[in-house]
Amino acid sequence: MEWIKTNGKGLLLCLLLAVPSWFLGLRFPLIGGAVIAILLGMLLALFLKEKAPFASGIKFTSKKILQWAVILLGFGLDLNVVLETGKQSLPIIVCTIAVALLIAYLLHRALHIPSRISTLVGVGSSICGGSAIAATAPVINADDEEVAQAISVIFFFNVLAAILFPILGNLIGFDTTSGEAFGIFAGTAVNDTSSVTAAAATWDSMWRLGSQTLDKAVTVKLTRTLAIIPITLVLAFLQTRKGSQTEGTAVNFRQVFPFFILYFIAASLITTVAVHFGVDASVFSPIKTLSKFFIVLSMAAIGLNTDIVKLIKTGGLPLAMGACCWAGITGTSLLMQHVLGLW
Repeated sequence: MEWIKTNGKGLLLCLLLAVPSWFLGLRFPLIGGAVIAILLGMLLALFLKEKAPFASGIKFTSKKILQWAVILLGFGLDLNVVLETGKQSLPIIVCTIAVALLIAYLLHRALHIPSRISTLVGVGSSICGGSAIAATAPVINADDEEVAQAISVIFFFNVLAAILFPILGNLIGFDTTSGEAFGIFAGTAVNDTSSVTAAAATWDSMWRLGSQTLDKAVTVKLTRTLAIIPITLVLAFLQTRKGSQTEGTAVNFRQVFPFFILYFIAASLITTVAVHFGVDASVFSPIKTLSKFFIVLSMAAIGLNTDIVKLIKTGGLPLAMGACCWAGITGTSLLMQHVLGLW
């Protein structure tokens, strides 16, 4: 009862924003429920004069439920299928991730962009948008405004990619009798799953390929999602070293270790074993849906904790970083596909 008294009001407020955002996201998949939720949260925050009664519940939603969302993402990830399909795209995935993280680091040093927002934009651009940001934020102790800023940057380039990439694929001569080349391109170069599916589905409809492109793009994207695991572990280690150097004392690695990533791996292994013994992968669909809703719910909380005026004033440099990461990923993906003879 005490927990409900402390967190109930804030959790309910987030839920009231998340439910319509979820349905609007289904209606407008190019934007997605997470972005709608964060925008609604930021707008409501402008008019919410007394935030104290909701503060604890909002914090719980933006931190804990966000971690639960990442854990539930593991269900439905059959590691055997992902790794089998990923063999073809793995060199491209590794190169695009490396390029994006390198660009983010160099711009962080050159333009003095804060390290946490640089990390979030770099990881979000290179791996899987909102999910990667959700996994990384607790590890580096990013605040809600930094998360909101990174999500906004990723969203902007998601929309551009979903609209422009099918046109680009046609202009540069991707094979239109098979969805393989464009599917790999979408899966490696587009940030968020919603925009990957939007771009791939557009290509399928343009050339009447059924779901060839979509199937390929989503599987490549799932392979790319697995990069969350090593990235968060490395960041946890770096956070430990940084804490030790700053405070002059040893920082316990367990305090910053992202244990929820272990649960993410466990969820993936459960799915893999279950599928191996004949369980249909569709059984895990409701859990995946719940994961996506939890992300929307968390984004509503993050929006409520965000100062939209400050976000607009400080958004220029992160947006420029996102543009450079996006250009680097796109160019690297195309170059690697050409080198590997995929187009």
